[in-house]
Formats: sequence, structure tokens, C-alpha cells
Amino acid sequence: MKPILLSLLAVPFLAVAVQAEEAKPAKPDKPKPDPEAAYKKLDANADGKLTLEEFKAGPRWKKEPEKAEGVFKKRDKDSSGDISLDEFTAKLDKPAKPGKGKDGAPKEP
Repeated sequence: MKPILLSLLAVPFLAVAVQAEEAKPAKPDKPKPDPEAAYKKLDANADGKLTLEEFKAGPRWKKEPEKAEGVFKKRDKDSSGDISLDEFTAKLDKPAKPGKGKDGAPKEP
């Protein structure tokens, strides 16, 4: 008797869940931005190098220009004062979490 009663009580909840899932509109997949195209767009004088001024002029740094210089320095691996396409497209090393080493493993005392 209990299983039947529980089944009957569960049906309305399942119906609501299914209806809610169907009501959500499908989000179109956003195309991933092309880093090379972004680099060329930022390179205002088309010399193949991004200066700090060109980097700061990008749309990402309009709201937070004070952070742009720090990110620029991290990307400028050879400290040349400009960013090449290779430096621009390279992944940045994420800082290790406190108490963990670079590979994410706990630090040994």
C-alpha cells in the first residue's frame, strides 16, 4: 500500500519537473573567440607586436585598466615590452592554491 501511495505522490512532482525542463529555451552555442583574430584586432599599427597601450585599449580592459598592466607583464614572457602572438595565445600559469604545490598536490613539510 505504501509503495502505491508514494508512487501516486511522486507523479505530480515529476510532471512539474518535466514541464519546467521543456519550458527552458535552448541556448545557442557561442562560437569560441579566435585568439589570433583578437590579437590582430588589438594590434592597431599591425606591426605584429602588442604594446601596453594597444593592450589596454582592448575592450576587456576598459573597465579595469589598472589590472591590464599586471596581465600584460605576465604575458610578456621575454620582458621585451611587447607581446608576440605566441605570448598572447599561450596559457598563463595559474597561481598555486595556498598549501599546494604547482601540480596541485599538497606541499610536503
